[in-house]
Amino acid sequence: MLQEPIETDAVIIGAGPVGLFQVFELGLLEIKAHVIDSLPAVGGQCVELYPDKPIYDIPAIPVCTGQELTNQLLKQIAPFGAQFHLGQEVVSLEQQTDGRLKLNTSLGQEFISKTVFIAAGVGAFQPRTLRLDGIEAFEGKQLFYSVKDPERFNDKRIVVCGGGDSALDWALHFVGKAQSVTLIHRRDDFKAAPTSIAKMRGFCASHEMAFIIGQPTSFETMNHRLSEIGVTDIDGKIHQVPVDDVLVFFGLSPKLGPIADWGLEIDRKQITVNTATFQTSIPGIYAVGDINYYPGKKKLILSGFHEAALAAFAAAAYLYPEKQIQLQYTTTSPKLHKVLGVKSPTFE
Repeated sequence: MLQEPIETDAVIIGAGPVGLFQVFELGLLEIKAHVIDSLPAVGGQCVELYPDKPIYDIPAIPVCTGQELTNQLLKQIAPFGAQFHLGQEVVSLEQQTDGRLKLNTSLGQEFISKTVFIAAGVGAFQPRTLRLDGIEAFEGKQLFYSVKDPERFNDKRIVVCGGGDSALDWALHFVGKAQSVTLIHRRDDFKAAPTSIAKMRGFCASHEMAFIIGQPTSFETMNHRLSEIGVTDIDGKIHQVPVDDVLVFFGLSPKLGPIADWGLEIDRKQITVNTATFQTSIPGIYAVGDINYYPGKKKLILSGFHEAALAAFAAAAYLYPEKQIQLQYTTTSPKLHKVLGVKSPTFE
């Protein structure tokens, strides 16, 4: 059954922190938005990759996790009633003769929007996988590339593969919770926080976890379940490691995916923008956050917040060319207080 097209003033592609803040900035200008994300939940990479990892560079918030930041942003944008369309990817974007933009998603939903904001982070990111013939059959059952429910791994024999922050953080997390933890990395050198490396070595010295320098090269099954991982060390010796679950953190392979085919000007696999408006090479399409590129670009969440504000004002001028868009302050503007649903303070 075909779904009716959704007509709107704004569509935001990406429900990470910058995409969520874009909802807020558009909302202040009374522009309602629909938000599309390929992930099944909001939060983007912050929630998908490090929901419990601390973030220290959000202004006025000394420390928060990716999940906490997402929760606060959702609370902040609640007055604007954005509609979310999760678990679907925008597969095509075309400019119509009337200047509006038609988007189609992987679930067959069509949008006709006057403006589009691409806040898709690094694009469609995919985890670098464990390359052992046939092991993909266990993905989501005993083989995982992210941790969504940590308690699921308690009392299990865990093998963690990788040498970055995610691998060490999760290996350390499961010490004392899992039945056993074995870390596997191809060399005795890590791209992780020094404190995590020191803690890992301490746990290995006290035999609370194990570390093997080598690479997974085979696996064994029993009753149609993973039972052992074969690890070949730097001397060519094979270690058979009993296992219930394997967690792999080899990093991400970012891909623009369908975005590369939308006719936008691309530089270094990123979308080029005008820094006065954050508009792309196509009128009505804006790019904010890690997906865009301009001289001096810094891939920081706070930079994305700044870009979202300027993009919103530019979009308002684009949508309402006959209207003068005035800068108002949430501290003193009765109009913005009404939009936000808060009581205007009385200043003496």
